[in-house]
Amino acid sequence: MAEIINMPRLSDTMEEGTVVKWFKKTGDKVNEGDILAEIETDKATMEFESFNSGILLHIGINEGESALVDSLLAIIGDKDEDVSSLISGKKENIEVLDESKNIKMPVSNSESSNKFEVINMPRLSDTMEKGTVVKWFKKIGEKVNEGDILAEIETDKATMEFESFNSGILLHIGINEGESGPVDTILAIIGEKGADFAGVLTAQPSIDSISQKSEIDPKEIQVETLIKENEITSSDNDFNSVEKKEKINQEAKTSISNQRKLASPLAKKIAKEKGLDINLIKGSGDGGRVIKRDIVNFQYKPTDISKSQIESIKEISNSQMRKTIAKRLSSSKFTAPHYYLSVEFDMDNCISFRNQLNSFSENKISFNDILIKATALSLAKHPDVNSTWYDDKIVHHNHVHMGVAVAVSEGLVVPVLRFADQENISQIGIKVKDFASRAREKKLTQSEIEGSTFTISNLGMFGIKEFTSIINQPNSAILSVGSIMKKPVVKEGEIVIGNTMKLTLACDHRSVDGATGSRFLETLKLFVENPATILL
Repeated sequence: MAEIINMPRLSDTMEEGTVVKWFKKTGDKVNEGDILAEIETDKATMEFESFNSGILLHIGINEGESALVDSLLAIIGDKDEDVSSLISGKKENIEVLDESKNIKMPVSNSESSNKFEVINMPRLSDTMEKGTVVKWFKKIGEKVNEGDILAEIETDKATMEFESFNSGILLHIGINEGESGPVDTILAIIGEKGADFAGVLTAQPSIDSISQKSEIDPKEIQVETLIKENEITSSDNDFNSVEKKEKINQEAKTSISNQRKLASPLAKKIAKEKGLDINLIKGSGDGGRVIKRDIVNFQYKPTDISKSQIESIKEISNSQMRKTIAKRLSSSKFTAPHYYLSVEFDMDNCISFRNQLNSFSENKISFNDILIKATALSLAKHPDVNSTWYDDKIVHHNHVHMGVAVAVSEGLVVPVLRFADQENISQIGIKVKDFASRAREKKLTQSEIEGSTFTISNLGMFGIKEFTSIINQPNSAILSVGSIMKKPVVKEGEIVIGNTMKLTLACDHRSVDGATGSRFLETLKLFVENPATILL
């Protein structure tokens, strides 16, 4: 049966998308997981994969054209299948596949009283694979209006507010506060009061966690499991007998106790922050559940200290950001053939230049601000370094969107200074300070951390003389900046004390040749050692 592929919602604010490129043409075979098209959203250009297998029977939006979210993007089905009725808008008795939710659902019946919408964990960044719910702003049973902030979600790059695109009652929460779920896992269900959504949970279950706020009691889940395992098929009257029900409940409690320590999400969070082993804490809540007061009042006894604690071992769970950084850097290092070009610049003129600017400017600038401006101007002259590698082409960017690496507690964030070559040094300084501050507070928006064409990483403020970095793909190069060091240098035939700085350019050899990188560094050297030229 033919299935309709709609224009997906690839960002939380996306209203329409533009098809940049089709990777399949009508009549081609499509396998599940194949990249179907490249779609430009309001925030980034992203590859969109198919969740179906079959023949691409129809393309609804051509390359270069735009359409609203949920517009007909394509139809995939059996070879020679007649889809004329679908194209003309007749969609009776078919399954509509909403790729933004990755869940098959029948076309809604307007006469049905059981109306609801499944809200899945959104893909809030181009590299996001999982999301963690930091906070819910609504509870089950509460009214939700379109545009209301539903939850705060931590991605691999930032913590973002996620707004509802639907109105109705919050019927179900699939991922609790402090828990994570893959993209497209059921996040919530919104609809009419009393709507029957049990079939959706059966077809696509949420993550293996049950909230104490959920409409389902964990003990009931265990009871149902025990019933199935023991093949209890008695009548309802038999099952409801006090004796049998009590017996099963007791087995359930024992099973729960043996499997894991019951604890509220808040208790788990506080225990993690305090570095406490929750398995050592006796719970005072219902059924022995560990709750907040148990964590707050807990004190280790000598008998509680394990060998690992005596050896002072502390385990820290990897955040989504840390996992994604590891994955992306590993991919970059092992897919892009890196090579490195190291140079040393005379910084005497640059130091004088900065002192003069700061003597009459309210907005004090840093050496990093000067270097960003000089690098941006150099990239404008060398777009072959300011480039991106694709298997079938190399794209040279005439605009300079500078990624500025910022260290945060969980890793590294790279906010993007757009059109950096067109900004003056003072503007660069103000924006970089703002980026750094909001990066540490996880307040950067998705659009502010996407779309870089080149990246600078500066560890000079930490006293690092020189280092190398892994390329921040899809960039073709990254510049590593060390500290300014005093050392003996030769000037006009005499040995004097000078100020120098070492920089290392890491390049992707697929798109940037050695001579190309060297010419770029020559231009950068001229700007940095003669900083007045930056103002011309």
